[in-house]
Amino acid sequence: MNPLQLFDTESSTFTYLLFTPGQPDAILIDPVARHWERDLQQLDRLGLQLAFVLETHVHADHVTSAGKLCGITGAKSAAPTGCGVGPADMQLNDGDQIAFADGEKICVIHTPGHTAGSMSYVWRDNVFTGDTLLIDGCGRTDFQSGSADALYTSVTTRLFSLPDDTRVWPAHDYKGRSASTIGWEKIHNARLAQSSRNDFIALMDSLHLPRPKLLEIAVTANQNLGLPHNA
Repeated sequence: MNPLQLFDTESSTFTYLLFTPGQPDAILIDPVARHWERDLQQLDRLGLQLAFVLETHVHADHVTSAGKLCGITGAKSAAPTGCGVGPADMQLNDGDQIAFADGEKICVIHTPGHTAGSMSYVWRDNVFTGDTLLIDGCGRTDFQSGSADALYTSVTTRLFSLPDDTRVWPAHDYKGRSASTIGWEKIHNARLAQSSRNDFIALMDSLHLPRPKLLEIAVTANQNLGLPHNA
């Protein structure tokens, strides 16, 4: 079962719509504020009712539409406990399960490193990795409570322990790719495959990436589910 993958060209962010044929409940992962109408239109066309909106972490490069979508649809918002998203209806911890539709469940895996609270979500034979594991790469670890050491552990001991045929759906891609597999990343990932912990930490420390343009705006907004703080 594949998710419906939606894309924001400005931030290269993927939003995922999860549902099963014949069942009305749906899940959205990492929605983007400028596309809230698009996402509602997708739900309407497919005859779906939004049950939950999940965040993999507090993003720094775009503002979420989680609060707006939940307000319109009555869905529940869910965010990682360690990300400081106080208004979320559900504060997610490692090992939690989110039930939806008829017998469907999403398993929550704490995968810190990009941020301290980052979560990955496993549904059937899919894993939604946020910025923890990207296709042939990984998220940065130099701000927002990031840690290269923690990210190395998250990927090599948590995500790489999933079955090799598990499909990897990241929060971003900048090269026109849509998905990968755990097996492929274990062998080919340019930053993490066959890399020692010390080498990985040194590599991440040497990147010196520019700060995201929306950092100050996005983080504060996303900790309030993308809603104005007086809402």
